[in-house]
Amino acid sequence: MSLGAHLVELRKRLMIAALALLIGMVVAFMVTDPILHFITEPIRVIADKRGDEFAALNYTTVTGPFDMRMRIAFSIGLFISAPVWLWQVWAFIMPGLTRKEIQYSVGFIAAAIPLFFAGCYVGVLIQPHVIELMAAFTPEGAKNLYQAQEYYDFIFKLMIVIGISFVLPVFLVALNFAGIMSGKAILKGWRIAIVVATVFAALATPAADVISMLMLAGILVVLYFAAAGLSLLFDRRKRKRNLAAGLLPGAA
Repeated sequence: MSLGAHLVELRKRLMIAALALLIGMVVAFMVTDPILHFITEPIRVIADKRGDEFAALNYTTVTGPFDMRMRIAFSIGLFISAPVWLWQVWAFIMPGLTRKEIQYSVGFIAAAIPLFFAGCYVGVLIQPHVIELMAAFTPEGAKNLYQAQEYYDFIFKLMIVIGISFVLPVFLVALNFAGIMSGKAILKGWRIAIVVATVFAALATPAADVISMLMLAGILVVLYFAAAGLSLLFDRRKRKRNLAAGLLPGAA
């Protein structure tokens, strides 16, 4: 394809992806009420414990409530439309890949997407405990008036960060496939991996919420060892193929 044809194809893919996102946002906008009710549940729990006026979601601008709904609609719409726009990205780059590269890419995508959503789900589970725990440090007589935009940004960023952290082991396996890191090299760094997972979990969760920190760190460590195990298995298979082909010393 010529450069012009590539640009036409890119524009077509982008328009389809944008349309899918728009449709997803419209659908998500219609269900913002239950989503708002869900993410503000920790605030109601805090209010029940300390008094009706102790905690509330606070809008500081006239358009604040609408802006909040649009933020939610965009985020949920992005997730809803993910199969469409991911396919558009994939369909654009696939013609330039070999058959083996396509097979590997499909495998990595098939592993990365569920792990990302699993990480987001863990973020959803952790979020109420984080908010309630932090509210416990509010001094007597003070009130928690959560600014709506900052409150939502905290929840969304927590989900995204934990979701991405769940995908990192897939990149380790990708490095192994590319021959950049061996399975032994990945496994050899297990001490560093545990420290990094623990530090990340400590940063992603409040210092006082030890249970959430340990749960997140434990999941990340398990995923790391799973990536190391898969890499060792792939290295073993690769070595057997090379021995059979006479590419390594010791081949008959």
